[in-house]
Amino acid sequence: MMSAATPVFAQVPLNPANPAAADTTHKYENPAGIPVADKKPFLKSKLFKAVAVPAVLIGYGAYTFNGGGFYTNQEAQRDIHRIFPTSQSRIADILIFVPYLELGAVTLAGVEGRNDRINTLLIIAKSEAIMLGSTFIVKALSHEERPDGSDNLSFPSGHTAQAFLAASIVHTEFRDKSQWYGIGAYTVATSVAVLRMVVDKHWQSDVVAGAGFGILSAHLAYLTHRNRWGRKSIGRDVGIVPTFYGNTPGLCLTWRPK
Repeated sequence: MMSAATPVFAQVPLNPANPAAADTTHKYENPAGIPVADKKPFLKSKLFKAVAVPAVLIGYGAYTFNGGGFYTNQEAQRDIHRIFPTSQSRIADILIFVPYLELGAVTLAGVEGRNDRINTLLIIAKSEAIMLGSTFIVKALSHEERPDGSDNLSFPSGHTAQAFLAASIVHTEFRDKSQWYGIGAYTVATSVAVLRMVVDKHWQSDVVAGAGFGILSAHLAYLTHRNRWGRKSIGRDVGIVPTFYGNTPGLCLTWRPK
């Protein structure tokens, strides 16, 4: 004779413990659930890298401004003329554009920079606007007399700012290809700074600060540029070739969009 199986029931407590309440304090901070990248320390941030060197240069220029500092403008001017005689050369007016000529020549030679040509032109335009606006405002506020006494717009050096701005763009665009592009551009920019002191148009504080303003302007332009045109080859298929229409020379601009 078989006995009926006795059913077994799980024992459930009459008063289960209440589950812990969900923490809803931060529920609206990341509603999409996208992982948030760890925030870099300030010393490793893009902003710090962009302003560190220019801040040192501008700071030294301000420190030695109007004859201050442990190595005064007058002492620097005396030493520069011990090496180079006083000159009235205007070659610096041409040298300030040499880094841009290098940029154009390297680009036309087929070396691809960090950005396409349209984005590079946009960065140059933004850099120039920042540099011109900042230097002219500071010139008007500082009211420092030039070494030759020609006017009171000495600080900072606009020529030096222009040269170092262009050199910084060359360096940024082609540093992944070769550091020598940037070295050549910065050598030209440094020559401009020295020449502005040789012709008695600027003090050491002017050219050092001018270099800082130029580099800072380029760095800020890159930092704020959002690459609206992307990284496509929209500007890489632009070419300029010399042409002749009869006996008249000219230039032919070609563009092959993709």
